[in-house]
Amino acid sequence: MHNGGMERYLSATIRRDLATKTVLLTGPRQVGKTTLAKALQADYQRPQYLNWDVANDRRILTRQSWSPRADLLILDEIHKMRNWKPYLKGVIDGATEGQHILVTGSARMETFRQSGESLAGRYFRLRLHPFSVKEWVARTGASPESALDRLMERGGMPEPFLADDAVHAARWRQLYFTDLVREDVLEFSRITEIRAMRLLVELLRDRVGSPLSIASLARDIQVAPGTVAKYIEILESLYIIFVVRPFHRNIARAILKAPKVYFFDTAFVRGDVGAQWENACATMLLKHAHFAQDVYGKATTLHYLRTKEGAEVDFLLCDNGEVTHLIECKHADNRPPRALIHFAKALPNAEAILLLRELRQEEYRRPVLIAKGADWLATLDA
Repeated sequence: MHNGGMERYLSATIRRDLATKTVLLTGPRQVGKTTLAKALQADYQRPQYLNWDVANDRRILTRQSWSPRADLLILDEIHKMRNWKPYLKGVIDGATEGQHILVTGSARMETFRQSGESLAGRYFRLRLHPFSVKEWVARTGASPESALDRLMERGGMPEPFLADDAVHAARWRQLYFTDLVREDVLEFSRITEIRAMRLLVELLRDRVGSPLSIASLARDIQVAPGTVAKYIEILESLYIIFVVRPFHRNIARAILKAPKVYFFDTAFVRGDVGAQWENACATMLLKHAHFAQDVYGKATTLHYLRTKEGAEVDFLLCDNGEVTHLIECKHADNRPPRALIHFAKALPNAEAILLLRELRQEEYRRPVLIAKGADWLATLDA
């Protein structure tokens, strides 16, 4: 371990990738990108860290007047710079021999296709997620159950998760809520829209895990449906929420198109323990899928399934469009739901799992595995 124990699950991958390419590290605000980037400095002789939000650093960034001898160049939050894509392409192409470049930011920077400037082939993209059962167990040897208890109580963002007491965690969260929408959204939209967006976030906190009706949200906020869709896209590109879309191969013709929304920070969720548990499962399944995509180059994706008749399965994991897992999350009811059994029979190659937060005994009731949530989540990739 290189640095006082603040190794994260992506540390080794970043070290390896930096040897050959620029690395783009993105993820939610305060998920630990800067901490991780600064920890990597210990591996280099002359690292230099520059943050666009710091006035003095901004000057150096604009002039590109950092030390040519810097062997690790960390550029933080440069997606806030105008025309940052051509700028970054120039920096990468002009890097001196033996100079490694790590770019970090709290917005999705992989939307390169939209700009004319291509960074194709010049970088690896990695997405840093909050703590998961798997990461905490791997890092500390804690039991999956205690890792999950901590996660459910505090969410997986490093500061509240690692805080000594729950009060510190609660105070952090209060501030995080206030700042979240304000600061980053300004990069994307007008001040007048912030109130509407805040309201949308508040409404979404109560609707976690239900297929969203854009029309009804639009009525509640009193904006056009197209505007709600745009706001959701912005909140998504800022890693505040993520959207799980329905799986729609010809499994059932009449499939609902509505997306479901979850928060990267499970502590954001309002509602019963069931909604919080489903959100926690969603964050860990997404982390697993992104790790498989970013680190192994797999085509792993996360979906849900729901027919117009209302038969639903919470989550599907797919590999190259083929369903590998059907997952239903329940707090304590260990009877396999009819829809899960039905789709498990329709998709015999997929594992069907009922994931329980509270369970005394695991059992296999064909075709469904009734699994202890904490233990099963500890087996994911990340």
